[in-house]
Amino acid sequence: MGTDLAGALGGLNDQLRSALPPEIAEVLEADRRRAAGTEVAAEGDKLADFTLPGAGGTPTSLAELVADGPAVLVFYRGQWCPYCNLTLRTYQQELLPELARFGARLVAISPQRPDGPVPDLAFPVLSDAGSTVARRLGLSYPVSAPVQAAMVTLGTDLERVNGTWELVHPAVVVVDRDRVIRFVDVHPDFVTRTEPAAILEAVKSL
Repeated sequence: MGTDLAGALGGLNDQLRSALPPEIAEVLEADRRRAAGTEVAAEGDKLADFTLPGAGGTPTSLAELVADGPAVLVFYRGQWCPYCNLTLRTYQQELLPELARFGARLVAISPQRPDGPVPDLAFPVLSDAGSTVARRLGLSYPVSAPVQAAMVTLGTDLERVNGTWELVHPAVVVVDRDRVIRFVDVHPDFVTRTEPAAILEAVKSL
C-alpha cells in the first residue's frame, strides 16, 4: 500500500480550490464541513439484496457479488467528481489485486443514471439512480440551494446527471457472504476517503 490517499486528495483539493472563484470556493468549503444528516448503517446490520444496472444496462445483484466471498461497496458522488476519480483509480491500482487473493469483489456505486459517463475501471461500476440503496444505508442527502448554484456554475447539473438534486456521502461498506455489514466508513467531508489499507484489513479480518 504505497499511496498516501489522504495526502493526494489534500493536494488535489488545494489545486482545485486555488482555481475557483472565492465565493464558490467558500460555498463548497462550507459543504465539506456538513455532518451526516441521518443515522448511517452500522456493522452487524444485514443489507437487503439489491440489483443495480451497470454500464450498458447489465444488471448486477448483491447476491452475485457475495456469492464467492465478501464484497467491497464503494459509494461515490459521480464521474464528475475529481476526488472520486482519484480515489477509484487508487483503489484499482492498490486494492483490486490484493482483494483477489481473498476472493473479494470490488464494486463502485453512484447515483448517476446508468446511461451517463462512468470511470474507466477494471471493476464493476453500478448506477443507484434515485439513491435507493444509498438511502437505505443513510448515505443520501439533498444538495442545498447554495451548493446547487455553485455546481451549476461549475458545469455540473445533477438534475440532468442524476435525475434529482441528491448526493451521497462517500463511503466504503464491506459485506460478507451473508450480506452482513462487517465494516462501514462514511465521509461527509467529500475530500476525505477510506485508505486502501483500512479496507484490506477489514477484508482480511473476515
